[in-house]
Amino acid sequence: MSLDGFRWDYLDRGLTPNLSRLAREGVRAEAMVPVFPTKTFPNHYTIVTGRYPAKHGIAGNVFTAPDVGGRLTLWDRDAVRDGRYYLAEPIWVTAEKQGQPTAPMFWPGSEASIQGVRPTHAVPFDGAMPDTARVRRLLDWLDLPDGQRPTFLTLYSSTVDNAGHDHGPDAAETRRAIAQVDSLIGVLLDGLSRRAPGHEVNLVIVSDHGMASTGPDRVVWLDEYVAADAMRLDEMSAILTAWPADGLEDSVYRGLKRARHLVVYRKTELPDRLHLGGSPRVAPIVAIADEGWTIAQRTAEDPRPSISLGNHGYDDSLTSMRAIFIARGPAFRQGVTVGPFRSIHVYPLLAEVLGLSPARTDGSLDSVRAMLKSPADGDRR
Repeated sequence: MSLDGFRWDYLDRGLTPNLSRLAREGVRAEAMVPVFPTKTFPNHYTIVTGRYPAKHGIAGNVFTAPDVGGRLTLWDRDAVRDGRYYLAEPIWVTAEKQGQPTAPMFWPGSEASIQGVRPTHAVPFDGAMPDTARVRRLLDWLDLPDGQRPTFLTLYSSTVDNAGHDHGPDAAETRRAIAQVDSLIGVLLDGLSRRAPGHEVNLVIVSDHGMASTGPDRVVWLDEYVAADAMRLDEMSAILTAWPADGLEDSVYRGLKRARHLVVYRKTELPDRLHLGGSPRVAPIVAIADEGWTIAQRTAEDPRPSISLGNHGYDDSLTSMRAIFIARGPAFRQGVTVGPFRSIHVYPLLAEVLGLSPARTDGSLDSVRAMLKSPADGDRR
């Protein structure tokens, strides 16, 4: 289950009795470290593939893919269902190939045919579906007979992320959203307990990234440095990904370099630690705002763009961008807290729990094996 935008330290605010119970009864990471860019689509796809965005293809929430001849945005339903954008094998494809039915509901990539494989059970994304209805759909799938019942299922909630953007990570509204999704976990736990003994279910709860406080007093206004027609933009918030017009890359680069609170790279200059090398989907110019700053552009059509009070997309080394990881069930040890680890290691962990031979991954089971019971402690599947 993914709780979008649930920052690692939200667990320590005294608002999450159900999540805290799961952590006590299972394992918890001090934090899970996302990949860059710290955006929703690339991080969700890293969690289920174990690959960095340059290798799994989902380079942002919005990105141009010259190899496909198209542009993906998370609001373009046709694009998100186009399997050509997804270059790595997600865990549900691994499972389906090996004879296990799956039901990845509302997870990025789950609506596409990837390597010619679709989940046994899937539904189109519907942001208006209440979280409680999503839980009911998952529980209905668990009521299916053997052979149809999925072995791998997902849930997704954007409640906390929405509140963080609209009100900031420290606002009362965000605190209420944290408590609300914890109550949702309670509904899920109650439904699971009524359908099967608890030892039959492994529950893994993650988030994709954290959240930083932002505001209208901390804005890098692009129009002060570069003309709007000098570049085409994909991302513009905490991160800027720019495709300069022909012959203007140098001038766009120099203009952006003049901006304070902005670190600007040519594609060839990107640090290795960001793991973006080698992908044609990475824009020629990438700029990262300082923590808490927003990149925005004033135009004649929108002279006063609104600035959110919370955002993500910043450097993945920032603690404010860190996510959560909690797991409980027969595969996992009890009462264990492990140090921070990269989200690339979740895929091999899931493959091990499901008894699958994993596809190629950037992650390593050895990096998270300490969370698992030994085979002698019982059947992990």
